[in-house]
Amino acid sequence: MRLDVHDPRLTSVTRRAFLLGAGQVLCLGVLAGRLAWLQLAEGERYKTLSDRNRISLRLVAPLRGMVFDRNGQILAANEQDFRLRFTPEEVGDLDALITHLGGLVELRLHEIEKAFAQAKKQARFLPVELRGNLDWEEVSTLEVNLPDLPGVEVYEGQRRFYPHRESTGHLVGYVGAVNEREVGRSPLYRLPDVRIGKTGLERRFEETLRGQPGQEEAEVNVAGRMVRQLSYDPGLNGADMVLTVDQALQKQVQDILGREKSASAIIMDAETGAVYALASSPGFDPNDFIRGLSTERWDEMLNNVGKPLNNKAVSGQYPPASTFKMIVALAALEAGVVTPATKVYCPGHYDVNQHRIYCWKRAGHGDVDLAKSIIESCDVYYYDLARELGIEAIADMARRFGLGEEYDFELPEEKPGLIPDKAWKRRVVGDKWRPGDTINASIGQGHVLATPLQMAVMTARLVNGGVAVKPWMVAGMGGRSVIPDPNRFERIRVNPGHLALVRQAMDDVVNTEDGTAKASAIDLDGQKMGGKTGTAQVRRITREERLSGALDQMDIIWKRRDHALFVGYAPLIRPRYVISVVVEHGDSGSAAAAPMAKEMMEAALRINPASKPVNLSPDPAKGMSQTREWIRDFMDRKQGPHLPQEEEGI
Repeated sequence: MRLDVHDPRLTSVTRRAFLLGAGQVLCLGVLAGRLAWLQLAEGERYKTLSDRNRISLRLVAPLRGMVFDRNGQILAANEQDFRLRFTPEEVGDLDALITHLGGLVELRLHEIEKAFAQAKKQARFLPVELRGNLDWEEVSTLEVNLPDLPGVEVYEGQRRFYPHRESTGHLVGYVGAVNEREVGRSPLYRLPDVRIGKTGLERRFEETLRGQPGQEEAEVNVAGRMVRQLSYDPGLNGADMVLTVDQALQKQVQDILGREKSASAIIMDAETGAVYALASSPGFDPNDFIRGLSTERWDEMLNNVGKPLNNKAVSGQYPPASTFKMIVALAALEAGVVTPATKVYCPGHYDVNQHRIYCWKRAGHGDVDLAKSIIESCDVYYYDLARELGIEAIADMARRFGLGEEYDFELPEEKPGLIPDKAWKRRVVGDKWRPGDTINASIGQGHVLATPLQMAVMTARLVNGGVAVKPWMVAGMGGRSVIPDPNRFERIRVNPGHLALVRQAMDDVVNTEDGTAKASAIDLDGQKMGGKTGTAQVRRITREERLSGALDQMDIIWKRRDHALFVGYAPLIRPRYVISVVVEHGDSGSAAAAPMAKEMMEAALRINPASKPVNLSPDPAKGMSQTREWIRDFMDRKQGPHLPQEEEGI
């Protein structure tokens, strides 16, 4: 049959074929364009996404920065730490493994429980740490038995070490494991080996000392198991820190304080504010927290009446007692309430609104002028001043000299103390200010509170000509100086002549026969000390107790005895060193605090840290021999049962 090209049906078929072909070509064009776009324009992006399926990026903890004293002595270092870990999928029977390992090395129940919990939470091919701080004998025992312990390995890590133990425990602080509250602050904190600052400088400068984490790039299979390491970046180690503290002086101060149940002291530079020693006793060994505290040691620290975990030098808040009298005397001189010649008669007591309050000297001091009121520490003189002066003038002068203030000091435990006034009492107590409140405040009692650090600052400002120095102790960070410019300190608005009067009286407190601290006078190559004693009442003394003479402090239970205080400075000409000592329940400033301050000041004058510049580029290798000796000593000691830090509450 012959086709008719003019047949309408044939024309219709040809048109449909053309449309279908055109559609196919269009679809192929779109697909080709899309493929070209994916390959050329977005090829790199999809290559990266593909790599992520086979390349794992893991954080690497950096090495923590070291801490040095002003002379290059190491205060905090990093040392090798041998640890025991196992891989669950290679072990098989975990209970049998623990039984086997328990016969080779000491295992603690909480470590076993923690390891089992971690093994349940993560993939079975990932290693789990079972024990750290292995000594040489334990490492040797495990290495010999490793062929019989499939899935078990001993590996080397890093741990923090503090070679000077108790003498720098409160100062440097310590590092510990990351707890549940802290783990979300940084991805680095999820690594099992990471330790972070818990107290002291370790806590305050955590980010600086910690450094920047590195990363490991590894090829993994579909299950996430590492096939091979592709690259390794160790990260940026933490910055080394250099302090103004002199370790030799620090240790002497700590040892002297250790004679008492509870005491603290500060030695600082009157001109620059640099801290040379800061100690609180009883102390604690920060290495115990690295290795783990025994239950017995933890209970002992908790039950110690001296509270060894509290840094009393910056957080202890005490009535400043008679050390506060210089402030009240200055306030009265500045207000024109008294002159140096103004005298008040002290019969041993003072009557206020039908109430009789007493001077510390029951027989009285007789006629007292301003100088004598400081030298012999007459209370009645200040009771009389208080009524005319008022609390607002006293509070204003106290704040000028650094009391009731936080200095943004480098230790996070710093407390502000308290300088009360009328507004404070209305706001906090809900009562109006009364004349008796001012009388109590005038002798540094009542609501007035100050820390040993604040009392040292007050003393520095009193004897340096009224320069408002502030304390500091970090001199270098990462090899660069961070020493503050001493010219940045402002001058206090106070008459230099009035300052000179008060300072001369403080000289006489120590160096004249009538001074309350005459027994603690020093003469070291012609260098002498001035100062002021204080005895802070911790309970109200009844009239019957006082009149009966039944106040023999040695017979009163320890916690009810008065606190003993002393602030001092040396030398008398252009003072360079100031000191603040507080002995909790030490009876009296002249009997307990002043003698200790004498020894400490003599040590400061002999060592004379202010005469030598800070070594801002210490050699980490220098002094490590002593550190290794301490470590060998630790390794030789058997470890007691540990208490996990999560249960310690620190």
